[in-house]
Amino acid sequence: MIFPATTAFFAGLLGLLFVGLSVWVVAGRVSDDVLFGSGDNPLQKRIRSHGNFSEFVPFALLLIAFLEAGGTKHWIVQALLVVLLIGRILHPFGMFAPKNSPQQFACRGGGIISTLLVLLISAVLLLV
Repeated sequence: MIFPATTAFFAGLLGLLFVGLSVWVVAGRVSDDVLFGSGDNPLQKRIRSHGNFSEFVPFALLLIAFLEAGGTKHWIVQALLVVLLIGRILHPFGMFAPKNSPQQFACRGGGIISTLLVLLISAVLLLV
């Protein structure tokens, strides 16, 4: 079995993004004096951006790591990781975009769709 070095590298990048989202939520809690719960709508968006990330990224990385360890072509592993990273960066920007705006569709919608596609493609490739 090979070590999933590419996945590990992107896991590091996504880990940094996760820490950034965590700090963003903590800063919002401190500035809004909200120690428990969400308090207000903008903070709820931060919390859900963070929660969405923590719900989807670990599983996507696990699937991709299995692909890489199983010998899937390197360019496929890289493509899945790049799409996942871009989608996860876009998603929080879409959470704060005006409702039904092009930015909301492109960022939030694009983040959701790209993440789901990465999960779907990875799962299918593992089953084939």
